[in-house]
Amino acid sequence: MTPAEAQSHLTDHFSTWVLDLNLAVTDVDETRVVIRMPFTGRLERVGGTVSGQALSALADTAMILALAGQVGEFVPAATTDLHMQFLRPGTGDILARAEVVRLGKSLVFTRAELTAEDTGKTVALATATLALP
Repeated sequence: MTPAEAQSHLTDHFSTWVLDLNLAVTDVDETRVVIRMPFTGRLERVGGTVSGQALSALADTAMILALAGQVGEFVPAATTDLHMQFLRPGTGDILARAEVVRLGKSLVFTRAELTAEDTGKTVALATATLALP
């Protein structure tokens, strides 16, 4: 799967409010996906940092697309568990690197690391369990 194909899956299968985050798939292969979320005033919370809700949506979206990258096509998986660890305030554009840890018959276990693009520092870590149809 190419980044353009993954971007198309994002456009075709995700809610409009997720699309409002202006996410850009920059890299995808069988092992991981990288997505960039540009910082805008709409994502800003008090103190000038990226809101936790936006970070959570980015992580969840990246982990779903990591599954697509691994299997080669979009899978309408449902997030059954999402755990976020916020490590430091996110400032500026954020990169999400997500991967599938284990692909089972009915469940998929994933993880993501969110970093500030300008500093490379980790902003948040996420894990999710996805249920397959």
